[in-house]
Amino acid sequence: MLKEDILQIQEEWGNGVVQIGKNELDAKDFVNEMYATEVLMKPTMAKEQAFRMSHADIISYFIGGHISEDNGFALKPWTNVRFENEGIHFKNKQAFAVGHYFFTDSNGEETKVEYSFGYIIEEGNIKINLHHSSLP
Repeated sequence: MLKEDILQIQEEWGNGVVQIGKNELDAKDFVNEMYATEVLMKPTMAKEQAFRMSHADIISYFIGGHISEDNGFALKPWTNVRFENEGIHFKNKQAFAVGHYFFTDSNGEETKVEYSFGYIIEEGNIKINLHHSSLP
């Protein structure tokens, strides 16, 4: 894994969130492609069920589903997602990134969110195995 790989997967993740909102990408396909089989997630807007430990839980967060508080974060819809990394570190075939990402809505307003992501290689592909985000 190289820094360029992490920047690429971040861009793919942001584009995927936008495409889900436009109904151009299936949320299940997105989660299966982007997230590792074993994943730890703390979504930005989750409160009642603060943590998501399965693909089904993550899909519920992005498009609504079996978790009652989920309204479909990716369905806003967002028009753009951009990352500003504060740091990226590599250790033992893993990568970790922290920083801010910015979600632009249809009115051009940006929402700044803090994030931490962990990445591993699973079946030859870089996948997210840790995802924490919160509002500053």
